[in-house]
Amino acid sequence: MNAGFWRGRRVFLTGHTGFKGSWLALWLQRLGAEVHGYALAPATDPALFDLAGVAPGLAASTLGDIGELGALAGAMAAAAPEVVFHLAAQALVRHSYQDPVATYATNVMGTVNLLEAVRRTPGVRAVVLVTTDKCYENKEWPWGYREDEAMGGHDPYSSSKACAELVASAYRRSFFPPGDHGRHGVAVATARAGNVLGGGDWAGERLVPDILRAVAAGREVVIRNPDAVRPWQHVLEPLSGYLTLAEALHRDGPGFAEPWNFGPWEADAQPVRWLVDRLTTLLGARAGWRIEADPGAPHEAGHLRLDISKARSRLDWQPRWPLARCLETLVEWQRGYLAQADLRALTLAQIAAFEADAGP
Repeated sequence: MNAGFWRGRRVFLTGHTGFKGSWLALWLQRLGAEVHGYALAPATDPALFDLAGVAPGLAASTLGDIGELGALAGAMAAAAPEVVFHLAAQALVRHSYQDPVATYATNVMGTVNLLEAVRRTPGVRAVVLVTTDKCYENKEWPWGYREDEAMGGHDPYSSSKACAELVASAYRRSFFPPGDHGRHGVAVATARAGNVLGGGDWAGERLVPDILRAVAAGREVVIRNPDAVRPWQHVLEPLSGYLTLAEALHRDGPGFAEPWNFGPWEADAQPVRWLVDRLTTLLGARAGWRIEADPGAPHEAGHLRLDISKARSRLDWQPRWPLARCLETLVEWQRGYLAQADLRALTLAQIAAFEADAGP
């Protein structure tokens, strides 16, 4: 990642009020980019967007629905960006069972609208569409999925993100073909990340926020699927991948306009029970944790890993923080929150520490 590339660069970021979006917006501010955000109001209270003071550092913060093409296209045109990051999404598996229509509307048609807005905005050079590691047709393999594996998804969320990948592929080939890049000048890539952890995530029905809430209340932590394996990583890991990918797209669009995985090292794809045990120990949880099966729970994948060979070899990207460091950093942030620390300063300090760490 080249910090100098971002200084003064005009960036359009959807989902900037969310967990990942707030971290990315702060990082881009630190790098000196001119960031224009477009998203719904924060979905949680408290919200990292508010507590870390993300808004004052933005060139513009537009509250709007990505389902409204006119508003989205108008905001993008006003921003006149060179780089677009699309993070706005309905990102919860269990919620997708409760409201599949809204999940598909946001994740599929929202992607269509974003790409239509790009078509209407001269000057866009690089587009990074963020999907998920769950977009693959999960076969419960013990090895990582590669970018050329089949798309699929058992649940509405996973399926909707697989559909978003297909939308991106169709738009890339139909309207932004790499072979005709000299004419249209736009490079579109998708990014698939693992299960991200970090300070400021208060989403409902998500493992780590649920653990933090239980520990803060002095309650026993309850988990449903202790043997489920996920590719855990700190939120800054995939964000560093998105930034690196955007630079590559801007520099050489035809060479990088394709899907990319950003996951952890193989050793950090661990079962839920491993994560819960170590996190509750770090937090000093007195009540401990227990397993409580839920026979009526919707289906969730049991085993999921990502192969990051392509990003390592072609983007020169690799994870920097092992999972143990990730959890320590998460706990540091949580303690700062409980102590009413300056969370903008704390978040920016963790970004600076990540930048300074070259990894293994």
